[in-house]
This record gives sequence, structure tokens and C-alpha cells, in this order.
Amino acid sequence: MTAELVRGQNHPLPQTRLEIRISAGNPIVAGATLGDERGTVHGAEWVAHPASPQLAGIEVPKQAAADHRLAVDLDAMPDHIHRVTVLLALPAGVGGPARFGVMAAPFVAVTGLDGTEIAGYTITDLDSESAVTALELYRRQGAWKVRAVGQGYAGGLAAMLHDQGLAEATDLAARINEAVARGMARSVAQPPPRSEGDGRVRTSAAGVGADPAATTGVGADPAPVQPQTPQQPQGAPATGGPVNYEHPARRTAAPPTPAPTAPPAAPGQPAQPVAGDASGWTMDERLYNQVWGMFEDLARTTAAYRSAVDFAESRMEQELDRVLSDPRTRVGPAADSARADARAKHADLVEQARAALDRDLAQLTAEAEVVEPALPPAYARWDSPVWQAYQVPMEIPMALRVGDLHLPERTDLRIPMLVRLPLERGLWIDAGRSGGFDEGPADSGELRRLAADAAVAIAARLLAVYPAGEIAVHVIDPAGSAAGSFAPLVGSGALAEPPAAGAQGVSSVLAALTRRVDLVQMAVRSGATDALPPDLDTAEQLLIVHDFPHGFDDRAVTQLRYLADEGPAVGVHLMMVADREDARAYGPVLDPLWRSLLRLTPVADDHLADPWVGHAWTYEPSMVPRGSRVLDQVLGEAGRAAKALKAARARPSYGN
Repeated sequence: MTAELVRGQNHPLPQTRLEIRISAGNPIVAGATLGDERGTVHGAEWVAHPASPQLAGIEVPKQAAADHRLAVDLDAMPDHIHRVTVLLALPAGVGGPARFGVMAAPFVAVTGLDGTEIAGYTITDLDSESAVTALELYRRQGAWKVRAVGQGYAGGLAAMLHDQGLAEATDLAARINEAVARGMARSVAQPPPRSEGDGRVRTSAAGVGADPAATTGVGADPAPVQPQTPQQPQGAPATGGPVNYEHPARRTAAPPTPAPTAPPAAPGQPAQPVAGDASGWTMDERLYNQVWGMFEDLARTTAAYRSAVDFAESRMEQELDRVLSDPRTRVGPAADSARADARAKHADLVEQARAALDRDLAQLTAEAEVVEPALPPAYARWDSPVWQAYQVPMEIPMALRVGDLHLPERTDLRIPMLVRLPLERGLWIDAGRSGGFDEGPADSGELRRLAADAAVAIAARLLAVYPAGEIAVHVIDPAGSAAGSFAPLVGSGALAEPPAAGAQGVSSVLAALTRRVDLVQMAVRSGATDALPPDLDTAEQLLIVHDFPHGFDDRAVTQLRYLADEGPAVGVHLMMVADREDARAYGPVLDPLWRSLLRLTPVADDHLADPWVGHAWTYEPSMVPRGSRVLDQVLGEAGRAAKALKAARARPSYGN
């Protein structure tokens, strides 16, 4: 039963792996400090905050948001840590509330990994405070407890950190606020309507699309920890970064719906898989975590099999070397028997390893067959029936499927490759041929066409899973060589403007997006987001660059690199469709550009390296089945919603 705490009350913790869930009516900053027996924080390295979100045993979100999830493993806490204090603060200089007294009371819950609530605390009686110590987990006689604190500070983060004994409290508070301001650029609100006196009145389309500030900020990576390349399936155990425990849809009025449970298994048989049985607050989150769990299981069981095979071969070689090293046993019946025995042991070990691998692969295959049909559009294949009932969403999903991953031990077992949204790095659809292309078109022109088609498929997915008006797509195609591939985007009206052609078109699009990045950066850093020009589109922007570097001069290349480096932090994302060999004339100047992008291929290729277990994952793009009309259907629906939103914003509103 959940314990509803009041200020000062404590409650024992029945487990040590926990989640702390925070819900507030406005974006807030969440962090934690680690203290000794007296609660003293001895340095900045004892504080987990958005600029440094991970410490031993705890991970906090990287951005300000209305809902947060903190991961805590008390068993991983160093012995000298006796107190974990959860901090909440209002972000400074971004135009939000300046004190908690004008907001709904924040709610904090301590839960198990399965979402079961252990203790909850509503922080009431706040007024002028801009920072508050929500609760603390403390060690007492070898056991851990939670205590509701609710101590507010009108002096903000600096005063709160100073009260816990941190000498450099002011400097650390400034660093935290700076990191939060950069993250808040992802959710810049629309400028407020102008007054009637200036002759122009803007309208909000609240009934047509979701508010950007309320739906952005679900990112941050890579999720179970994922490797940079498979960016969960951010497919490898590390996507761009550690698990992001923020969650956009926390509801405190009612507990979450319980995760599905598998029916009882027959004696001696493995449990039957169920879609959505991973931990999470919503079904989408549970499916996301389940997909990553499948990826990690496949990585581990394959690594175990390969390790067992390597051991068997090493053991056989050692035994054969012993036979050959002694001239007396090198030939004759005894030598033949020793060799046969060594090979038999090798075959037996490999057979045992293969049997264990086949058992695990069969279980994963059964799980994939259950999970795949249950995936929502953002995670589903293009041939999934879920697209037949597609409707424009009201919220941005946690992640986007960009393809599938598999290993040679079982090529028909495909794990969805998911990247977190909003995108934290650009994408590069490689139109060139590499050594990893074992199959596919031999003609370079056909390969370039497939690369353009893959880019359109990903862009269409982004348009489909974002609410109307929350993302705009721009295309640069200097020579017009991909007009056929881009036709679905043009025909549906999904593009912000027709594909830019020629050097002048390249320059115009890059200048406009560079200006947007500069303006939003300056507005966020100065805390003046309400001063942005009213004609500035604050939605996420996706720029597709085809056939680079054709049509690009040195200035355009510099602007492109700037967008790749600075754009993602303020909602401008890059998708390159290019052959790196075409840009050889620039030499190493463009190396940072290629390294900053997630490389994908238009045909199956085993270029995604997993640094955790050493696998080379084969990536296959998510392409629309030949002859299918699903792309036109989805883009048409998204285009109609965008036009309706634009028309609603264009209609004058004269108030009451």
C-alpha cells in the first residue's frame, strides 16, 4: 500500500533499486545531492544535475520538464554516502514562473522498477521559493528510509546548495542554470499574441495541435544505455547516452495501468512472452523498454555463444600443441587418439553452446512475434496494419524507428532500431559504396536513388509521429536529381517550401536556418524568448541535403557544419544524403561533420559497431514495401492536418 507522507514523516524502503517520479505543472529542474552522515555535500562532484546527470547509484534528467524520473540504486552508493537529497528548482531566465507559489503543488513519488508506488509526497505551502528540497533517502542502521522534507529556498539553487555545505554553491548553480537554458531551447514557446494596437493579431491553434512546450523534452537519449552507432536500437547498449528517465505524461490523479502479465507457463516450459511487460509508466514506454531489453538479450546471448566457441577452439589448439610438442607422441595410434579426443571435446563444447544459443534465440523470436504487431506507428514497420488506422498524434513519441538490426547467428530475428526524439544528432544516409555492401545494386545511380528513398521514408515517419505544426521539413536538391524520390513530400504539401535548387537555393535555405539557430540561441541565453520575431517558426526543423557537395561553396559548407553542430540543441536537425567520396576535395575539413552524424545505409550493411560486446550489427533501412500506398496515405493525412493548422492560425481573432 502506498504511504502518503506529510512534511517530516519517514517510511522504510523495501527495496534498493528505485525510481523517483516527479510531476509539476510547469517545467522544473530535478537533481540530487549526496551527503555524508551529517548530510554535508563536500564538492560539486557530489551533485547530480542536468550538466552532470550521473553519479554512482543515481541518474537525473538532462533537461527541465514538467515530469521527471530519477533512477536510484542504493546498493551502488559508496559506503561514505548516507543521504541522497532530491532537489527541485525553477529554471532561471527562460520566461517561466519565478516562484513555486504560483504553480500547482509538485508531487513526488518513490516507486519500484515495476511502477509500484512505495511512498508519495505532495509539496504544499510553497510561496516565494524558487528551489525546494523535496525528500531525502537516508541510511539508518544499515537500512534505507525515505523522509518528506519540503524545505523551500527563496534564494534558489545557490542558497539550497550552500545550506548543504557546498562551498562552490554559487558557481555550480550558475552552471546548472546555463545547462538548463541550453536544453530549454528545444521547447521554445510561440511568441505571445500581439496587442490590437500594433495592427497584427496572432491566434493559437490549441484545438488543432499540441503545445510545443508541453510536448517537447522527451529526449535525450540512447533509454537503456546504448552505443552511439545503433543509437538505441539509440539498438546498442549505449544511444547516444544513458537512460533518459524523463517522462512527458505523468498523471497523479490515478495510478498507471498495470503492465500485461504472461499466462502461467506449462511445467518445464519458458514463460509465454507478452507485449508491453517491461517496466514503464505508459504502454509506449513499456514497449520501448521491451525492445531495448530484446536488443540487450540478443547481444548478450550471442556474445556468450561466441565466447564459448572461442574457448573451445583455444582449448583444442592447446591440446593439439601438447601432442605435437612431444616427438614420442607426435605420430602413431596414441597421437591419432589424442587428436580425435581433442576434436570431440571441441565439437561437444560447441554443440552445448549452440544449444543454449538456439534456446535463447527461440525465446527472443517468440517475443518478437508478439511485440512487433503491438508496436505503435512510431516504432512499427511500414507494412504494419497500425498505419491503416493512422491519425495525426497529439504528443511527440519517445522514439522513432529508423530500421532493423540483426546478427549473423539468426538473420531472421530483427530488432527495431529506435532513436530518441527529439533527435540529438543528425543522420547521414550514405549514398556511396562501402566494403560492407555484400548485396544490393551495383549501379551507383540506383544506390543514390535508394538513399534518397530511405531519406524520404525517415522524413515521412517524422512528419507522421509529430503533432501538426510541430515539425517542418526543408529539402535542398541543387541539381533536382532526386525529384522522383521527393515527389511524395511535394505532392502531399508536407514540405515547408519546394525543394531548393541551384547555388542560390542552397544559400537561401542555409541562411534562413542559420538565422533561426542564432536567434533562438540568443533568446534562450538572455531569457527573452518572448522577444522572438512573431514570424519565426519555433517548430522543430528538419533539413534534408541531397547530393552534397553539389551546389555548395565554402560559405555554404561552413553554414552546414554550423547547423550540424549547433542546430540539434535548438530544434534544427540535419539529414545528409551523400557519398563521402564526392567531398574528397575538402579533405579532413569535413571529417567532424561526418563523425557528428549517425551513418545509415540504403541497403543492408554491417557497419554498426557495438563497443560493449564487440558485435558488428547489420542494419537494414525501414523502407516502404514496393507497390504500397501507405506513404501517400500517411503524408496526405499529415499534410491535411498541417494545412488546417495553418488556416486556423491565419484566421484573425479579435478577442472578447
